[in-house]
Amino acid sequence: MIRGLMFRWLSLSAAIVLADQLSKAWITARYQLFDSEPMTSFFNLVFVMNSGAAFSFLAGAGGWQKWFFVVLAISVCTWLIFMLRQHTAERLMSAALALILGGAAGNLIDRLRFDAVVDFLDFHYAGYHFPAFNVADSSITIGVALMLLYEFRRPKNVTV
Repeated sequence: MIRGLMFRWLSLSAAIVLADQLSKAWITARYQLFDSEPMTSFFNLVFVMNSGAAFSFLAGAGGWQKWFFVVLAISVCTWLIFMLRQHTAERLMSAALALILGGAAGNLIDRLRFDAVVDFLDFHYAGYHFPAFNVADSSITIGVALMLLYEFRRPKNVTV
């Protein structure tokens, strides 16, 4: 039973990696770096490379950050698999962990292939652009939100 559930959650992670990598392959094949195409009044498709982390943190650090983020991503993925094994039967937490794992693995692949992460989703309003992101980033964000929901809904042992 546990092996079947673990396979289900790892399959979800793999599906996220596949969707992430296919969308990035489409962007890199269709656009040149820094191209932007308006899709709606508040959304553009863009092609940017982020050598840093969230919000381009450490993007201009000179190159060492690639290996820092690679080691960090491998460590996080290992920890997520361990945690997934611990929570396999808990649907909400397992879904959260699987989404984060898929997103982390998708961005890890980019760092190993390109020394940076491909970002292409650009939302904007009144001249302000939210930092561009990708499917992996979205998966991580949704996974973290589900993890928080799990923690808020979980019964707490209250001692008085």
